[in-house]
Amino acid sequence: MYRSFSMICTSSTNRIFFTLFGRNNITTTTTTRLVVPLSSSLHSFSNIPNNHNQISLFNLPIKPKLGLSSSKPKPFSSRKDHTMANPSNANSVHDFTVKDARGNDVNLGVYKGKVLLIVNVASQCGLTNSNYTELNQLYEKYKGKGLEILAFPCNQFGEQEPGSNEQIVEFACTRFKAEFPIFDKVNVNGDNAAPIYKFLKSSKGGLFGDNIKWNFSKFLVDKNGNAVERYAPTTSPLSIEKDLQKLLDA
Repeated sequence: MYRSFSMICTSSTNRIFFTLFGRNNITTTTTTRLVVPLSSSLHSFSNIPNNHNQISLFNLPIKPKLGLSSSKPKPFSSRKDHTMANPSNANSVHDFTVKDARGNDVNLGVYKGKVLLIVNVASQCGLTNSNYTELNQLYEKYKGKGLEILAFPCNQFGEQEPGSNEQIVEFACTRFKAEFPIFDKVNVNGDNAAPIYKFLKSSKGGLFGDNIKWNFSKFLVDKNGNAVERYAPTTSPLSIEKDLQKLLDA
C-alpha cells in the first residue's frame, strides 16, 4: 500500500513524460513512467487523504509553449464539391452538374445551344454595383436571343460575400432585380475550387496565371460549352457586348 508519491515531469516537442515514484510501508520504491500528448493543461497526481488506494487527478493550467494554441481544437469539417465531373475528363461546361442556391442539382447540359457568361459574384465589393447593373442590362437585352448569365457567389476575395445563399439571392434580386440564375456559393481557387472553375481556368488561363484574381472575373462560353474568352474583374460587362453578339450570331 502506497503512503507517498512524487512526480517528475519532462517534455519533448509534442509529448510529456511523467515519472511517478511511490513508496510503500516496507520502503520499497515503485516507479511508473507515463507518456501523454502535450495539450493546454497538465495533470498532477497526489494521495487522497485517508484512502491510500486512490489517486486523485487535478487539472492545472499551464502556459502553452510558443507556437502551440491553448484554445480547444476546432472540430474537423469537410467541404463537398459543388460540381460533379472530373475536370480532366470533361470536354465542355455541359459535362458538369452544379448546385443551385437551394442545393438542388443543375445539369449544365440544359444550356446546350446557349451562350453563357459565367461570373463569380460578391455583394460587398467595390465592383458590385457596376457589374450587377450592367449584367442585368445585358441579360434583359439578350436573354431572348440565347444568352444565359450564371452567377457563382464566392467569398475568397476580401470575404466580400459572407452571407448565406438566401441572403445573396435576396440582395441580388431586391437591389438589382437580377433575373439570371444565382448558384451555390463556391471556391474558385485552391484545392477546394469547384470543378467547373478548375475546368474554366484550365481552358482559359489568365494574364498572370490561371487563378481567379478577384470578384467578377468573367468567362464567355459558346453554344457548345467551350470557354472562348476570359475577362478581368475590372472589365465592364457592357464592353464585351460585341463578343457576345458574335457568339449569339454563330
